[in-house]
Amino acid sequence: MNAVDLPCETAQSSSSGAKMNVSTKVGKVRPGHNFPLGASWDGRGVNFAFFSETAEGVDVCLFDKSDSPVPSSIIRLGERTDCIWHAYVPGLGPGQRYACRVRGRYDPASGRRFNASKLLIDPYAKAIEGQAGANESLLGYRVGGRLEDLRRDNRSNAAAIPKSIVIDPAFEWGADRPPRVPWSDTIVYELHIKGFTARHPEIPESERGTYQGMGSEPALEHLKRLGVTTVELMPVHHSLGEAGLTASGLVNYWGYSTVGFFAPDSRFSSRGSTGQQVAEFKEMVKRLHAAGIEVILDVVYNHTAEGNHLGPTLCFRGIDNLSYYRLRPDDRRYYTDFTGCGNTLNVVHPAVLRLIMDSLRYWVLEMHVDGFRFDLATALARGSEHFDRCGNFLSAVGQDPVLSKVKLIAEPWDLGEGGYRLGGFPPGWSEWNGKFRDCVRDYWRGADETLAEFASRFTGSSDLFEGSGRGPYASINFVTAHDGFTLRDLVSYNDKHNEANGEDNRDGESNNRSWNCGVEGPSDDPAVLALRARQVRNLLVSLLLSQGVPMILAGDEIGRTQLGNNNAYCQDNELSWLDWNAADSALLEYTRSLVALRKKHRLFRRRSWFRGHPVRAGGPKDIEWFKPDGTEMSAEDWNVGFAKSLGVYLNGRSIPDLDADGRRVLDDTLYVIFNAHYEPLDFVIPDLDWGKSWQRILDTATTALEGTGLRCAAGTAIYVGARSTVILRRVA
Repeated sequence: MNAVDLPCETAQSSSSGAKMNVSTKVGKVRPGHNFPLGASWDGRGVNFAFFSETAEGVDVCLFDKSDSPVPSSIIRLGERTDCIWHAYVPGLGPGQRYACRVRGRYDPASGRRFNASKLLIDPYAKAIEGQAGANESLLGYRVGGRLEDLRRDNRSNAAAIPKSIVIDPAFEWGADRPPRVPWSDTIVYELHIKGFTARHPEIPESERGTYQGMGSEPALEHLKRLGVTTVELMPVHHSLGEAGLTASGLVNYWGYSTVGFFAPDSRFSSRGSTGQQVAEFKEMVKRLHAAGIEVILDVVYNHTAEGNHLGPTLCFRGIDNLSYYRLRPDDRRYYTDFTGCGNTLNVVHPAVLRLIMDSLRYWVLEMHVDGFRFDLATALARGSEHFDRCGNFLSAVGQDPVLSKVKLIAEPWDLGEGGYRLGGFPPGWSEWNGKFRDCVRDYWRGADETLAEFASRFTGSSDLFEGSGRGPYASINFVTAHDGFTLRDLVSYNDKHNEANGEDNRDGESNNRSWNCGVEGPSDDPAVLALRARQVRNLLVSLLLSQGVPMILAGDEIGRTQLGNNNAYCQDNELSWLDWNAADSALLEYTRSLVALRKKHRLFRRRSWFRGHPVRAGGPKDIEWFKPDGTEMSAEDWNVGFAKSLGVYLNGRSIPDLDADGRRVLDDTLYVIFNAHYEPLDFVIPDLDWGKSWQRILDTATTALEGTGLRCAAGTAIYVGARSTVILRRVA
């Protein structure tokens, strides 16, 4: 293959539409290889390889500047092996900016949307520079008229399209090792890198909002003192904003609009976006690992930033629309949308499945992450249409020698028919338990007919997960997450207040299962504030002491508020960022103590299900439920709709788990009392068969944990305040 002299549609007069042709010699270009995909530097040059099943040709355009309207060189990929176009270019190296151009038919009615006027992001780019913004040149069709997207637009987008960057993957990992925290010991902390670090007074200003700030000593110290084991990072794959938000002066702050499945988002780089974000991300992971903290990525493989048929042409749409996306079988001009974001990636296509699998392995092997939380995972697990737990994606991950060994978490729903699949994922997967969230919220706000389900959620949701052969770890328990109210707002607002989002408060969930404790929003009433604080403690106790894996939303431990906004996806400002200077120090200390209590007692971290019968013949049961009068709950008692209180006996001597040395795990025996009534109650301690003497170690009516002093004997009554939780430890 020789050097090329090719016309490149990269500049155009706004008045005449005349094109500028570029002809640049780049030296002798070699055939190269069809593997690996993307741009790979070997120390002497770069191999380019791009998949496109239906293209007529592929070029690579090189750029000296990110916003240049004219490429410095153009390379035609003249070799095609198994639908992969490839070439090797000697002399190129790390830092080289590039974009691809794919030639073919523009025929939306048949699903083909090739447009050689539009430069495209490499799907396998390891680094990406720039944001797309609201630039009309990024559209593949001519705007205006009744034909919408049916007429091709021939303007160049070269100055507007973000550029892919060749990287040097070398990094000194040293003695880095994955912490490999057992699922039963895992405590997840969901955070946004910028939101967590942007206002931290002890992080240097130049590092705030960045990977470097996330790996800084002040950030690590907070995580270590809190006691969490695993951070779940909201999307860090390179994402692009939507034109509508940009026009409104807002941004896609959360980042659930991915376009680069291999590239760390340059928004979080403190060193610029010329490839240095890769090394900065690796350094962050290395520092978190050194602190004993795992890193899980929230990944969005269900859709991309290209939106529906009227969205921009940025990458996949222009490379091979027929292969990358699910198109409507009755009209291939339109997309099948299971995600609510305009499109759905076509995971049943081998090349798309390969893209996702290659991306996941890259983040584990090259970036050293410890697992993934899959956004709208049901969309990935669909076959031709319906959810299939034995389908392509789940089967591929389950048998993969790399991915089957890391933490895998599904958000078990999407917006398609039959999309709510909680409990439906196979062994090896844990799932966000939305029923835990809803039930715990309902119970503590005093909803009727919640007692039986609350007991099930507290003990790990065996009704959802045991049938698939999984243990309590399959349930990722949460009360709050990035999507919805913060914990403070959950007890301060009955209604959402999303006016700042510019959608007339129509966006966001309306059924929040929240309770404002009598006053909507901020209050200076001491009684209201005390009730809200107690409710927060009840919710935290329910979260951190339930069987399963707890997930804390960043900032809940310091009383973060979003002023009632339950959909702050577009708020890249102080509404979303943690306000460390306004931290509730008492709440922070309480949360730390609860985490420590969970870690101290294996009873809260069982690897196996409760059975409700003695582990050994003649011994007491491993669990039993009691009414306030001290008698055991009957089947009829669970069906009393107005009942909102119960006691649960947890036998620390009947844990079937073994430790690493094969010895029986022993713990204290505990008695937990939940009272969601609006009135205080006297609870009778069970008779001598369950224990002679008990000591109180927690009471959410106060902020104290451990050593609260009160002792009580079997058969006596203990006062439990309204809307309170009490925990007793058996001492005899």
